[in-house]
Amino acid sequence: MSYFISFIIVLGVLVFFHELGHFLLARLCGVGVEKFSLGFGPRIVGKTIGITDYRISAIPLGGYVKMIGEEPGADIDPKDIPLSFTHKSVWKRFLIVAAGPAFNILLAVAIYFCFFQIYGMTRIEPVIGSVMEKSPAQAAGLQKGDRILAIQNRTMDTFDQMAIAITESQGKPITFTVKRAEVTFDVKITPGKEEKTMFGETVDTFLIGVASSPAHVQYLKLNPIQALSQSFVQTWQITRLMFVGIVQMIKGEVSAKNLGGPIMIAQMAGDQAKQGPLNLIYFIAFISINLAILNFLPIPVLDGGHLFFFIIEAFTGKPVNLKVRETAQQVGIFVLMALVVFVFYNDITRLIF
Repeated sequence: MSYFISFIIVLGVLVFFHELGHFLLARLCGVGVEKFSLGFGPRIVGKTIGITDYRISAIPLGGYVKMIGEEPGADIDPKDIPLSFTHKSVWKRFLIVAAGPAFNILLAVAIYFCFFQIYGMTRIEPVIGSVMEKSPAQAAGLQKGDRILAIQNRTMDTFDQMAIAITESQGKPITFTVKRAEVTFDVKITPGKEEKTMFGETVDTFLIGVASSPAHVQYLKLNPIQALSQSFVQTWQITRLMFVGIVQMIKGEVSAKNLGGPIMIAQMAGDQAKQGPLNLIYFIAFISINLAILNFLPIPVLDGGHLFFFIIEAFTGKPVNLKVRETAQQVGIFVLMALVVFVFYNDITRLIF
């Protein structure tokens, strides 16, 4: 499968679910929808049902739902006022706008649920399978077969928990409680720092230089309730990591060069597709969470910007001044365009270098 086709599939699924969220909540709240478009620009193909034109448009870089009375101050036929978005309560407008990114979150949850329900969950016990040469673990005397019972007196049930605890140390010395054969002992280890990202850049990641043991991997079948629970846990973990990444980028702790745009997404989608359709579907869930978080950011033009204005309106009892909104929209467009140029620059730089 080519990179372009993979990209179109990923983007098409993400945009469809995003706009479907807006559309369904709009109809549920009694708002008329004039257009439901996948893509921008000229209409290629479509069908009009009722008052809604369902269409596929020429530029496959997004989509939109056009609602009656969507723009404040727009001329509306008196008979359409009951269907007008602007004339609905602030909380209905809030729900309609929030439904787009919320549906992207739900898409990720649904994908993870299917994976956990069909394939179950892998659980790796905190047993050391190998120790790297000249690593902090080797210097501390850890050996293959050692079981990590606790770190800083916190019980370790899985290898992933152990990895998280090491990362959270931020390079400070931490105490490992280790079981070797029938002997239990404590050892203090200072995690090392530095690992390469997928783009060849160095980030602060803390490691002790051990790998898990293939002999201690368990495959757990999950019932629907467990699968649903784990799908929410997985979605939350990815969401949390993304927010941490945004904060670190703002602080300058992570390079903004890690940001990628359509070209990077196309590359990653193509790479995942080469590994099989299941990898591509899993990738869609990951990018869907990215899209949701981006849209929830309080930047004018994005859904989060509209939600921010609705919150102000809910507390003040009146809409934000039209001129303020127009100015904010202009600033938001400028910020968004600057971001688009920057991520395209990053993408092209990666291709060249």
